[in-house]
Amino acid sequence: LFRSRVGVGVVGFMNVGVAEMPHPFKTGGGGCGMNARDFGPRDLTTDPDMSEDAYFVMETEMVDNNEGSGSEDEDVVVTKRPVVYMGVADGVGSWREYGVDPREFSHRLMEECENLLREATNKSRVITPSTVLANAFERVKEENIIGSSTACVGLFDSVRHQLHFSNLGDSGIIVLRHIDSNVAGALKRDRKTPRVQRKSDIRIAFVSQQQLKSFNHPFQLGWTGEDIAESDGSSFKTAADSCASSIHVRRGDIILMATDGLFDNVDIDDIAEIALEWEQRNGFIRGGDISAREKRWAAGASMTDLSCEKVTELAEMLCIKARENSLDNSVDSPFAILAKENDIMWSGGMPDDCTVIAMHIVGEPAHKSIL
Repeated sequence: LFRSRVGVGVVGFMNVGVAEMPHPFKTGGGGCGMNARDFGPRDLTTDPDMSEDAYFVMETEMVDNNEGSGSEDEDVVVTKRPVVYMGVADGVGSWREYGVDPREFSHRLMEECENLLREATNKSRVITPSTVLANAFERVKEENIIGSSTACVGLFDSVRHQLHFSNLGDSGIIVLRHIDSNVAGALKRDRKTPRVQRKSDIRIAFVSQQQLKSFNHPFQLGWTGEDIAESDGSSFKTAADSCASSIHVRRGDIILMATDGLFDNVDIDDIAEIALEWEQRNGFIRGGDISAREKRWAAGASMTDLSCEKVTELAEMLCIKARENSLDNSVDSPFAILAKENDIMWSGGMPDDCTVIAMHIVGEPAHKSIL
């Protein structure tokens, strides 16, 4: 459980679970088969250490931006605000062709994000995700780590019920929410399914913007050992080019931060269906009706401990589905559909590394931690 305990306002809490799965055709030494025939008759890879994806999740305390500066000389009472940061990065595999391990850049980028936040704990004001990403990137360059990566860094502010994020490339964030049809409004209503046929009122409340230079060519942070201007043909971007935004989150929301291994292989509506299945399996939602949940909340009954225990299961379900779809050549994945729209003949799934951070917003703290 990642939670915030602050003496003012209505505080939200967040349970977090992470699952990761490498490209199914990864081989020892950082190699990767192009297809099942290349890979040969052996068990599919499951060792997450072979993944080019990387992630971090950490809870820390920062000085509230509405309070003092945090200076020891300042004669004010400084409020420390607990916050949760998280991030994913996806190393670009084509660096293998140049003898570079694609894992090193993405893993070091996430490590430096965490290092920066650990050093700032109890000292700095709340740091924006884009600043965290920018400063971590500078450190990676100073260490002369060759490679490139997409990246997404987020911040959960429990007091203000805000999720802030900075996304560069084709990783991203989805927020799923149950919105009663009576109050959904024109923009969030289900236009396709008659109400009597709907399984639930779960909606995709928010999807972050992906950034691509062209098909399958996402924006990325990168370093070759020297600065290269974009005008000279560099594909690299900076954190300033990231899509930075914020969204209000509510109790009961499911937030998913993931690399493109999920989004390329599992349709966004199917992601919502899997999240609903997880909710129903664990009793967070009975059938598709949220009225029982509202009554439970009003009575002060919480299922926070169960959420804490089971949220990793949701991340695992999504990773497993992404792998299944990536190996299925009979049904076009979102990647294949987009490829055909770009006049590229691709069928079935897109085998890739997949990392999912699943977050469940709850109303009370759990009594144990899973991370």
